[in-house]
Amino acid sequence: MKLQTVKNIDLTGKRVLIRVDFNVPVKDGKVGDDTRIKSALPTIRYILEQEGTSLVVMSHFGRPKGKKNPDFSMAPIADRFSELLGKEVKLASDVISDEVTAQVEALKSGEVLLLENVRFYKEEESNDPEFAKKLAAYGEVYINDAFGTAHRAHASTEGVAHYLPSAAGFLIEKEVKFFAPLLDNPEKPFVAIIGGSKVSSKISVLESLLRTCDTIVIAGGMAYTFLKVQGHAIGKSLLEEDYIEVARSFLDKAKEKNVSVILPLDHVGATKFDQNAEAVPVDSVDIPEDLIGMDVGPKTLAAVADALKSARSIVWNGPMGVFEFDSFAEGTKKVAQMVADCEGVTVVGGGDSVAAVNKFGYADRIDHVSTGGGASLEFLEGKELPGIKALEK
Repeated sequence: MKLQTVKNIDLTGKRVLIRVDFNVPVKDGKVGDDTRIKSALPTIRYILEQEGTSLVVMSHFGRPKGKKNPDFSMAPIADRFSELLGKEVKLASDVISDEVTAQVEALKSGEVLLLENVRFYKEEESNDPEFAKKLAAYGEVYINDAFGTAHRAHASTEGVAHYLPSAAGFLIEKEVKFFAPLLDNPEKPFVAIIGGSKVSSKISVLESLLRTCDTIVIAGGMAYTFLKVQGHAIGKSLLEEDYIEVARSFLDKAKEKNVSVILPLDHVGATKFDQNAEAVPVDSVDIPEDLIGMDVGPKTLAAVADALKSARSIVWNGPMGVFEFDSFAEGTKKVAQMVADCEGVTVVGGGDSVAAVNKFGYADRIDHVSTGGGASLEFLEGKELPGIKALEK
């Protein structure tokens, strides 16, 4: 995959249109977690450092469903963006209008204008060509640095690229740099740790990883369906009846390809799914009928540690258990520490795993923590991401 990047394109004297992912949590008019804004700053600063450039910034925020809704205004995000950038960021009055066109055309060198929420218009998500053309008219060059939405063929992520010279920002460049080798030619041994609640949401990733992985660790709620296939008792744990045969087929394929699959060997259970429930150790693969599996136990963690000992490439997507509840967070915390301690290349992708490494303080010891939940999943599935495809040379 050869990307045209922001450094390969002449920006001198240009008005640059950039798509970023500023879909951040906002409460009481204040941005909570500003990680995504910070992630876009290297590209934004680089653009503004080029002689004579001005910048028009696009993003979505929440799900306003194609209608103007003040609850989803970019205003609080503009304030935090301005603070982090260390200079004024003007907020446009709308996304598409004569007034916005006037605001864009009035931009002077070094100035930044943030458009209102692009999802205020239904044409954004339908990738309407006329809407994309109107957005494209705001710039002379288009830069996409919104990896979190690269799996969506929307007007501001894919459509605009057809009407302007286009390139990837540093964030998308970094995401591709770390994810692409995992699909094509990872350094071996390659270990994948895939957690999460449902087989249905992760089976495509698991199937894709069979091509390059040496070991796959399956944990979280979806592991119980695989244990059921093997004839183990899973108590009241999560079970996807419709995916039993899919899980069986996956285990058969893994055996054929000589890929080692590690499933939970022991558990931490509870009588109910509740943050105040008492943690009950289960020193066995089989779970008593009155318990729900909530986390993995020490035997499982020892098996994961053994697999990671010699790993040269590691990808982690999805928690080991219900890490949001402190009594059942130990498995996820220990795995976060193991991944951080690994000498191989470590990549963490997916919302919950990213939340976990941040929660437990290991993010700065991971080689790459992805900013895209759905996008990183689809990348690992081997799917073509429309927002990135549009930027390829």
